[in-house]
Amino acid sequence: MSITVFGIKNCDTVKKARAWLDAAGIEYAFHDYKTAGIDAATLASWCAEFGWDAVLNRAGTTFRKLPEPAREGLDQGRAIDLMLGQPSMIKRPMLVDGPRRLLGFKPEAYAAFFNR
Repeated sequence: MSITVFGIKNCDTVKKARAWLDAAGIEYAFHDYKTAGIDAATLASWCAEFGWDAVLNRAGTTFRKLPEPAREGLDQGRAIDLMLGQPSMIKRPMLVDGPRRLLGFKPEAYAAFFNR
């Protein structure tokens, strides 16, 4: 099994993605940022592929609660530091299947990803 879903167990979007995979009979491993952590190299590779501004979850309450100076003038390095310190700031889920990745969850995107 090479499929891994990265996220946070209690996230509603992650729950929907996992339910979709379960219903489709697709086996996967789940990596919870809160319990297993995440490393800078992984985040950097995701940022290189999707852009740091897509990987950083600015819509979440964790980001919105940051003081204004911490939210201004962000670049990839600062964004990765924020995500390492607060994994809740990482957009989720991230679906990884070998070299293929899919950020976020939309049923039609998952269906296309798995040719279903």
